Amino acid sequence: MAQQAVNQLFSEISEIEDHLVVDGGDKQSQRKFGDIIGNSNNMHDVFSLIESVADSDSTIIINGETGTGKGLIAREIHKHSNRKNKPFVQINCGAIPENLLESELFGHVRGAFTGATSPKLGKFEIANSGTIFLDEIGDMSHDLQVKLLRVLEEKEFEQVGGCKTIRVDVRVIAATHRDLEEEVQKGNFREDLFYRLYVIPIALPPLRDRKSDIPLLTAHFLKYFNEKNKRNVNGVSEEAMEIIMNHSWKGNVRELKNMVESLVVLKGDGTINPVDLPKKLTKTIIPRVLPRIEISQEGICLSTAVSEFEKNLIVQCLEQTKWVKKKAAKLLQVNRTTLVEKIKRHQLEQAAVSM
Repeated sequence: MAQQAVNQLFSEISEIEDHLVVDGGDKQSQRKFGDIIGNSNNMHDVFSLIESVADSDSTIIINGETGTGKGLIAREIHKHSNRKNKPFVQINCGAIPENLLESELFGHVRGAFTGATSPKLGKFEIANSGTIFLDEIGDMSHDLQVKLLRVLEEKEFEQVGGCKTIRVDVRVIAATHRDLEEEVQKGNFREDLFYRLYVIPIALPPLRDRKSDIPLLTAHFLKYFNEKNKRNVNGVSEEAMEIIMNHSWKGNVRELKNMVESLVVLKGDGTINPVDLPKKLTKTIIPRVLPRIEISQEGICLSTAVSEFEKNLIVQCLEQTKWVKKKAAKLLQVNRTTLVEKIKRHQLEQAAVSM
């Protein structure tokens, strides 16, 4: 990607964010679906699926690695459904202890257990007429899986400690980072609940499978965190963007978002360069290949060749960091004092800026 194209992308991000493309239009021009950003074919497929299923009452299961945006997808489904003016209730089944999760889901009556000094409505009752999003449903215990299956099939339940049957009209969206089919084979997840949930599955691609979205996401997060933190970072250099796009992003969009926030806060203004990136992104980067050295029949002095290679590499890093020794040393992954000694040995000290 040429630097001009990178700059153009960042200059256009404000305009992009002001337009929501959902119905009609050229598919290739779609970059947002509500709060979801993506222009890759993978994401266009997800957008199309959301449009197809949003206005139904069918149960949906969202599969995706941690950080891929399962919660955003669930919210967009609700926003585009016939229940959009009704409650959207979210609960993370893996973040609440098992002995409390049942009460959170179904509520409890006064005196149901120690500490239950007053009655409490559960998430299903609160979400009545709306949508409930059960995140990380793969972490739910077997006992609760049985009770959830009843709610899905009969639309009714009892509160903890209660005997009154409560009926609800709730659209269920579940999500997990686990392979539930594999969990069923292992005996960790009920097969009947698995088939009840897998009415409409939506698979979210990891960020490494939608690399063309990374510049767009980066631009969006830059704009957002600039405004939030009163900073003025105006873009990412071509070299830095190349590094960002080649990273594995095990934490997916969430990891990218957190990194951009850190860069914006620490950089403050100007352009993000490779030296500004976290070490985990740059430690495996191989420097640009220098011109091939022709070896004559008389041979070559290895010491001289290695010295020239080192000199050229130092100059390249100094130029990339505008001849700031501290930043160049970070890019070369050596101590500043080591770099200073090498600069003196190669007689480069007059060109370098001391810092």
